Amino acid sequence: MYGLIGRILSAPGQRDALIDILLESVAEMPGCLCYVVAQDPGDPNAIWITEVWDSQTSHEASRVLPAVQRALTLGKPMIVGFRERYVTKPVGGHGLGTTFTTSAGIA
Repeated sequence: MYGLIGRILSAPGQRDALIDILLESVAEMPGCLCYVVAQDPGDPNAIWITEVWDSQTSHEASRVLPAVQRALTLGKPMIVGFRERYVTKPVGGHGLGTTFTTSAGIA
């Protein structure tokens, strides 16, 4: 499993429009188990994205999908910058749509 957590800064007043674009692109992403877009309550221009993928390869392959390319094209003018970016290795949780075992053998 492969996870990412990142923060994007939108241009002032563009956060909701950018969120709409990001959410349109999530329906057809093979290997994506979880894609959550959240408003940052402390910054009216910030968005947090949390992703869980079956593998890093699936994540990298998603970049060429038509829906993702469309989101990049439409969203790029609304983005001021990318801030924090954390790579994680998910080991369990609710809502991933799959059952898996952690390295400790816990199901």
